[in-house]
Amino acid sequence: MESTRQKKISRLLQKETAELLQQELRELTLGAMVSITIARVSSDLSQVKFYISVFPTEKTNAVLESINQNIHRVRFGIGQRTGKQLRIVPSPVFFIDDSLDYLENIDELLKK
Repeated sequence: MESTRQKKISRLLQKETAELLQQELRELTLGAMVSITIARVSSDLSQVKFYISVFPTEKTNAVLESINQNIHRVRFGIGQRTGKQLRIVPSPVFFIDDSLDYLENIDELLKK
């Protein structure tokens, strides 16, 4: 169960990281459209898990690898944007959000 503080920090980090990836670190996304669907902060606020959705889906693994190779730049950018609100910048971890692919698969199965 997430506390109110965790939820507020999650929303802040989701918003700021999405803007960071779309504006300042655009080269990491390899020309794909990346959106952060979920951000979850650990209970001790030391780690944040981001679930990203990538369009087109063919570039998903390449974008995830590019972001993970430059994770220090992403964390530094998050720190620059949230330095006044957070004392310690959580370590980001990125995962692929495949919920849209799952829903599409379910729709295809129901059409048969």
